[in-house]
Amino acid sequence: MLLNKLVKNDQLVITLLAVLIGAGVGYLAILFLELIDLIQTYMLGISGAWLVDYITHMPAWRVILIPAVGGLLVGLLLHHLMPGGKPKGPADVIAACEVHGGHISMREGVLATLASALSLGAGASVGREGPVVHMGAAFASWFSEKLQLSRSNVRILLGCGVAAAVSASFNAPIAGALFAQEVILSHYALKAFAPVVISSIAGTVVAHQVVGNVKAFELQAYHFASYLEFPAFAGVGVLSGLVAISFIWLILRLQKETEKLPIPVWGRPALGGVIVGVIALWYPEVLGVGYEATDSALNGQYALTMLLGLFVFKFLATVICLGFGFAGGVFSPSLVIGAMWGGTLGVIATQIYPDLSSGPAAYSLIGMASMAAAVLGAPISTTLIIFELTGDYTLTIAVMCGCVMATLVNDQLGRQSFFYEQLKGRGIDLIDNFSSVILRQIKVNDILVREGVYVSVDTKLHVLRNELLHAPDGVVFVVAHDRSLYGAVSWDNMPEDIFDRNLDMLVIAADVADRRPPVLKTVDNLEITQAIFKESCYEQIAVVSTNADRAYLGCVEEREVMAAYNHALMRKRRQEQGSE
Repeated sequence: MLLNKLVKNDQLVITLLAVLIGAGVGYLAILFLELIDLIQTYMLGISGAWLVDYITHMPAWRVILIPAVGGLLVGLLLHHLMPGGKPKGPADVIAACEVHGGHISMREGVLATLASALSLGAGASVGREGPVVHMGAAFASWFSEKLQLSRSNVRILLGCGVAAAVSASFNAPIAGALFAQEVILSHYALKAFAPVVISSIAGTVVAHQVVGNVKAFELQAYHFASYLEFPAFAGVGVLSGLVAISFIWLILRLQKETEKLPIPVWGRPALGGVIVGVIALWYPEVLGVGYEATDSALNGQYALTMLLGLFVFKFLATVICLGFGFAGGVFSPSLVIGAMWGGTLGVIATQIYPDLSSGPAAYSLIGMASMAAAVLGAPISTTLIIFELTGDYTLTIAVMCGCVMATLVNDQLGRQSFFYEQLKGRGIDLIDNFSSVILRQIKVNDILVREGVYVSVDTKLHVLRNELLHAPDGVVFVVAHDRSLYGAVSWDNMPEDIFDRNLDMLVIAADVADRRPPVLKTVDNLEITQAIFKESCYEQIAVVSTNADRAYLGCVEEREVMAAYNHALMRKRRQEQGSE
């Protein structure tokens, strides 16, 4: 606890911890990439992202079998070892930040990393950014819990782990820092900004020392033709936003539909692997992260038919893989799909106005950025990731235009990012129903301070009447001799002749008590509490233990619920402003 006190008083300490987390996550990210290469070499027979030529000469049965076997292994691993039996990713990190106090199980982090490495190594059409983000956050959470840090500092270090993971994986220190704050922390408070940036730098330094300063794509020199193209760039953004909405909806819809299939849960990824393997017989580019195909599109090497074909089948392959239960992210597939879609639109635009067009390759870059920005819901960090992945800033304003328009389409149509849509499916709506998220974080036990007015079941009427007259909210709880809640008494359920002195020694509390009053348990959250108050006529509600004896522990008032909610909102605001 001494370290926690130092952290509260000295920003340098949290910065030092950010360096340690950044370096540690940097090495873990490199190990994750090496693990993918190792599994891919063992299963496909080749390492790295450039594998199209190799797959083309592979026997058809093997192209189909390898993703299927990989899917089977992933399904068995998740079903038997992962709590909940489903892959983990950035949505779980956001939920940990906003709902679970920054806690992420290290065991789940390791299993999620292994499942994702198996998926990618077997050629599944998924990304590697989701797994690496979850892995970095899990390490930061474990590190923070070992040091027993406060919830506020745990969230900051969670952001540090995410920033380092992104920066080390993509050689993108600026984008890593902004992604952590834009997507995970949802604010740019100075208290968090400095440690997150430092951690991102540390992750990048580690990556540079181990693998060197390499870029994902080697691009041709782009030529910005005319400002008259901006309506076309905006159009690419709008259409990419619509594609992103369809992409997200189909993945989440397919995940629900596959639950109805008459096959074991652990067998679903294998079925998805078979389908993707069949697609790969004609389009081997759909396998893996797809950087080879993206690189070719960004350098203008594909004709219209190839761009359109890869757009359709990479789209389908990714939806199938994630829908059927493979583990992995959506960022890398979004880049591929967006590059093919943008390139397709670019070919058409170039044919319409050849003298004003910057060329299909430029449109591929804009489409890639727009699609990814809409899927991730992070236009700022996505724009920077694209620039850091490519090293090209020629089309800066065009890319920014596309990203903003794509994100705006999502917003206008009431859609959210892939991660937020995942959370909505779990009942966590951080945009439209944020108050519920806040209320769910607070338990009844956190605000239980009032003992309340209570009497035993055999209390005489005149004593009960006197207690009721002096009860703050006109409620008296009746408790059995074993301290279990027997009922409650309020003026509404008292007999009309309550003041008849002839009944004082004849009637006891058990005779007039409401035997079915509303009750709360200590583990109930304030959203449940608020709903019960709305349906109840009581000003106070009894709190009982979770044990079978329903022991009376006290009571809560509705104003205490609202006070706790307001306090949580103020604390959230202080965290965002960096004052806590």
